[in-house]
Amino acid sequence: MKIKHIWLFITSILYGVNLMSQDSLTIEKKDFKVFSLRLGIDLVKPIKTNLDKNFQGLEIVGDLKINRRVFIAAELGSEKNTQQTEQINFTTKGSYVKLGIDYNFFNNWKGMDNSLFVGIRISNSFHSHKVNEYILYENYSAADFKNSYFERAVIKEGNLIGEREQLNSNWIEVLFGTKVELLNNFYVGASIRFHRLLNNSQPENFGNLYAPGFNKIVDDNRFGASFNYTINYRYVASMFYTSSTYVGSKKHIIFIQHM
Repeated sequence: MKIKHIWLFITSILYGVNLMSQDSLTIEKKDFKVFSLRLGIDLVKPIKTNLDKNFQGLEIVGDLKINRRVFIAAELGSEKNTQQTEQINFTTKGSYVKLGIDYNFFNNWKGMDNSLFVGIRISNSFHSHKVNEYILYENYSAADFKNSYFERAVIKEGNLIGEREQLNSNWIEVLFGTKVELLNNFYVGASIRFHRLLNNSQPENFGNLYAPGFNKIVDDNRFGASFNYTINYRYVASMFYTSSTYVGSKKHIIFIQHM
């Protein structure tokens, strides 16, 4: 009789354990937060550097993907450019930075990561002008001026010759562009940009005729345009990870979180 009761007790325990196992619920949840960073260079400036002996330039470009529509974008560059106007030969040297956002309105198919976007940039340049030489004309009438091309003096010394430092220009850019993934994580891009000059410092006895990143500046027109063609590489990495496990019965759930 005692043995029978023992077997009944053991059987009831095993049955209860079986019911608990059938009624238990375990859920594991994993959340990944990733970021996509693209870095590259503008190919226009190295090409121009090789073709034009008076120009040296480099621009690094990058964007950070916030979601499938919005990208934080930046460009950082430097230039050295020697130019000859009708009267002045001068060299501009400096750097610039452009910060803004791009909005992608292209709907990718599954597995694609291309973009067709519109963007805006707030830009600033820090540069200097060096006057190398200038031409001094004699006092001729307008009619005589055309016939007196050789009656001029090229000035390479004096108060006007030299460097004007600590210059800056500020402007805003609106751009339209595209980026296409040619190979895995390798992109080519192109954009056309329209500039509007906001502020422009004026050196003493000289005009601020050129700003790196903006290009030529004229008194009667504060607008400009430029074009770039880029090659980029995308870096993808985990930014944030959590693992959550839910253990318990269907009526009572215990939450356990692992960081």
